[in-house]
Amino acid sequence: MKHSPIQTQAYQTLKPKSSHRTLDKFTVRISGRLNLRVYSDDRPNNLEIAELQKGLIFEYYGVERLGEGTGFGFPVVMTSNETYFSGTAQLQTFKNEDTVIIRKVFIMDRVARNKLRNARLENPRMRTLIDALSNAYQKYRRLRSPILTLKKIPLRIGIQTAFVNATPIGKVTLTYRIRKEYIKVKSDFTLPQEGIRSLFMLNEQGSEFFNTYEDSNGTRLFGDQIGAWDRVNADWARISNATNGIGFQVKNEPQSVLRRGRETQQNTLDWIGLDYEVERGRKSFEYEIKITGV
Repeated sequence: MKHSPIQTQAYQTLKPKSSHRTLDKFTVRISGRLNLRVYSDDRPNNLEIAELQKGLIFEYYGVERLGEGTGFGFPVVMTSNETYFSGTAQLQTFKNEDTVIIRKVFIMDRVARNKLRNARLENPRMRTLIDALSNAYQKYRRLRSPILTLKKIPLRIGIQTAFVNATPIGKVTLTYRIRKEYIKVKSDFTLPQEGIRSLFMLNEQGSEFFNTYEDSNGTRLFGDQIGAWDRVNADWARISNATNGIGFQVKNEPQSVLRRGRETQQNTLDWIGLDYEVERGRKSFEYEIKITGV
């Protein structure tokens, strides 16, 4: 694949040529109808992940199309005891000729807990049951319909997921280099040497706007056919809108596993994405997102 100019930009050239600023919101124009937006706080506060930070957000004709997605370039760190998310971040932007560079430092300081209305649930049995259902849902395709029904039960009795403050395990610095329709994403992990089980880089938007999956193997899936979190074995994969062709595409990268997923459930689930599980022990991970249909 031919490398775009965005891949060759040397960060050192920013010092003499660019200006930078620290701010709470920033928007990058991709075309007359498409923008990318990023916040320093946890906006846009949608559904269960309202309290978490987000990566780059797709905006189409002035409307954010994130749903319950995490945005492009969102880190998750899993240890043997916990899964860490980010609720705190710092945001900076740079301009280097025709390349916009955004740096967002994600502090990994949130963990998931279940709560009944306003009370936290620390019942190990309930947590084990919910985790088991989630794991089976991802692993066994033929069981997904009944398991999805079972996953609704906690919601019916008022049990929801909350992301609570935790002692930070470290930080992940995301650098997004944006030029035309290409986003070069680099993640730098500042984490303990021991105890890390898995690293994830999520690239997700809203499932109502994006509803089609395609890849270089000729696979084409629509809506619920896409599945929850299935491995991608093709060289590249693309998520798009079936009507207008707007979407995003990534490649399978070495030392990682690429998965596709889509879940939609009213007032609970609304995400679609192409997520990487990064080989543990990595200090950094890079990939490119191509915006299609611009």
